[in-house]
Amino acid sequence: MSRFFIEIKYDGTNYHGWQIQDNASSVQEEINKAFSTILQKKIEVVGAGRTDTGVHAKQLFAHFEIENDFDIEKTSFKINKFLPDDISCTSITKVNDEAHARFSATARTYEYWITPNKNPFLQNKAYYLPYSINLDLMNEATTVLLIHTDFSCFSRSKTDTFTNDCDITFANWEQKNDCIVFTITANRFLRNMVRAIVGTLLEIGQRKIEVAELKKIIASKSRAKAGTSAPAHGLYLTEVNYPKEVFNG
Repeated sequence: MSRFFIEIKYDGTNYHGWQIQDNASSVQEEINKAFSTILQKKIEVVGAGRTDTGVHAKQLFAHFEIENDFDIEKTSFKINKFLPDDISCTSITKVNDEAHARFSATARTYEYWITPNKNPFLQNKAYYLPYSINLDLMNEATTVLLIHTDFSCFSRSKTDTFTNDCDITFANWEQKNDCIVFTITANRFLRNMVRAIVGTLLEIGQRKIEVAELKKIIASKSRAKAGTSAPAHGLYLTEVNYPKEVFNG
């Protein structure tokens, strides 16, 4: 058996998230279908993570195994003809047998996009929030995130994770042209974590709660204490990092 990594990107608007589920379209299902058709084998890809309904990905890796090697260059050219217009495969790379798209990843980066102006071209691509928010206060709050590891307060209550500890290494708000963008990097993320963080920080930015309250929210480990999750369509998975040896196939 040989193992391959694929690098993909997609607009999540028309999908009920990454993971295959009954009676709902998913990105994983479309990729399985396309690769199975081209390689004439049943292909089941394993993703680096799960994105929720409406969430987008500028970079996501997945892996699959197949008994026989195939023409990577030819398959890379053909696969995008079989995938829907809102999903693309950027690359296919042979990797070592132990490489795992999810468990070998060392860091993941997300961006959350907000537009203060109604823009039809950003519909389903950025969260329209026509209120004044204080970026300095929100960036002051991000420093609190960097000194904590247990983020139970930002996680869905029923998950299959063994721990709610995450190591956040970067978090920052910035103005990018007409949009406001939040960027966050960690070794792992909990379900709904980024959207819950964004929703809570926006309450700080609108002066509904004080920065000091964030420490108490995190210490409570209660999802009920944190802010409402920001809408899914403003969220993008933008980068997944791996050790170099993963690609030594």
